Amino acid sequence: MMKRISTLILLLVGALAGAPARAAQPLPVRVVVVTMFERGADTGDTPGEFQYWVERLPLKQTIAFPQGYRALRYNADKQVLGICTGMGTARSAASIMALGMDPRFDLSHAYWLVAGIAGIDPADGSTGSAVWAEWLVDGDLAHEIDPREMPAGWSTGYLPLSKTQPYQQPMREGEYNNALHLNPALVHWAYGLTKDLKLPDNDKIRELRAAYTATPAAQQPPRVMLGDHLAAMTYWHGQYATQWANDWVKYWTQGQGNFVTSAMEDTGTGQSLEFLAKAGKVDFQRFLVLRAASNFTMQHPGSTAIQSLANEEHGQDKGHSAYLPALEAAYLTGAKVVNSLVDNWATCRDQLPK
Repeated sequence: MMKRISTLILLLVGALAGAPARAAQPLPVRVVVVTMFERGADTGDTPGEFQYWVERLPLKQTIAFPQGYRALRYNADKQVLGICTGMGTARSAASIMALGMDPRFDLSHAYWLVAGIAGIDPADGSTGSAVWAEWLVDGDLAHEIDPREMPAGWSTGYLPLSKTQPYQQPMREGEYNNALHLNPALVHWAYGLTKDLKLPDNDKIRELRAAYTATPAAQQPPRVMLGDHLAAMTYWHGQYATQWANDWVKYWTQGQGNFVTSAMEDTGTGQSLEFLAKAGKVDFQRFLVLRAASNFTMQHPGSTAIQSLANEEHGQDKGHSAYLPALEAAYLTGAKVVNSLVDNWATCRDQLPK
């Protein structure tokens, strides 16, 4: 009898030893804050796009993320996750896809907020402004010939892929389409929640915007706006490039979009989220893009494109003229939306805010 009991005990111990450990429950995520670069450490030095979120929201917990660009940050009380993707569409797409497939996180109900800096078209607004986008347009997928070889009468040698003339109709659908359309209702909700915020202003950006005498919108103080976004890996600048950006966005949105801000990464982030949504990992309808203007996309009257670019990139302060105000605007505007979603999670978990 004792021998039989001993045998049963040994079998039970062996079975328990061989049983797989119970998988840890994935961390619940209400909002993912997506930034693109950080200058140094996550805290305590000159800030990039990530630092104010880490310090102020705050995002105290560090989570290893070797398959992405940088370690993640998390606030367990708010259930907010922060990611810094790295600059450019390649890094942003790879980092967001890696996060979306990571089994450590439950992203099924998460909202996604891009919060970064950008250039702004002076025809639409001023530096320091924060802009919510409804359309994201890719500025890279194209044909191109050198402008010195383009036919007379063409405004650009940059052509839609599969076309032989600038802005040739009809616009191609499917895989050649360069536009992502975000959920208009969610975008307008975010704008309505934040449109009356007072954004930082200072003498430096007041002085620069005063020089944009041909564009009254550029001379206004910073504000929260609606406006569409062009993402391209090349940091372009100048009057003719800004006209191209307006025409390119208008073409790919069939006249529904208006170019306002320029940066690099958001079509990469958006494309990954679109694919992840097809796999049932995320909800693409919960995707928001907020870009705050750190610089103008073109020169003011009396300046040249290269002078304007050089001043923004290598001027006295070695950075964009509205760099810090734009970081502040991105955080102040974005945090109001994040906190509203968190505070109203009982409703926002299962239905979009109105």
